Amino acid sequence: MDILESVGAMKEGHFLLSSGLHSPVYWEKFRLLQYPVYAEKLCRLIVHHFKDQSVDVVAGPTTGGIILAFEIGRQLGVRSIFVEEEGEARILRRDFEFKAGERVLIVDDVLTTGGSIKGTIDAVNKLGGVVIGIGVLVDRSTEEIDFNVPLFSCLRVPTVVYPAEACPLCAAGRPLVRPGGRLA
Repeated sequence: MDILESVGAMKEGHFLLSSGLHSPVYWEKFRLLQYPVYAEKLCRLIVHHFKDQSVDVVAGPTTGGIILAFEIGRQLGVRSIFVEEEGEARILRRDFEFKAGERVLIVDDVLTTGGSIKGTIDAVNKLGGVVIGIGVLVDRSTEEIDFNVPLFSCLRVPTVVYPAEACPLCAAGRPLVRPGGRLA
């Protein structure tokens, strides 16, 4: 938390998340990822947690997951790849592939609903990879999400989210901010 606070990664206001939900808190992971020394330290926590799991490949969803997958793959001494959005699904492009049975660690920046991670799991499973775990920088989910594999987070901070139609921040007239690169 100290690292994330020191780089200004936690924002307060009224935010539209990529899931379409609204929240009074937004985690701007790129405030952290712009500092390789901090990214390396937090990635090391994920590496330490999964180091004995015989990881063959690290995979992350675009965009923040690319940087994390690279750094965690570097620290583990294994390949790193990323999955990209295509409509509602996530797919592998750029000639990325898995050998049947390769053990895959999925990494992502911020977990809220699990949509990006579930899409990444689907993409890995379709191509014969075996997901053995998930590592995230920040788990902000308010309910436990069962991915059927172990989940590790560097920081667990349950954060309230609202459906747009029931958002008290909207009702109070607070301006809605659309941060990040993806829009709902």
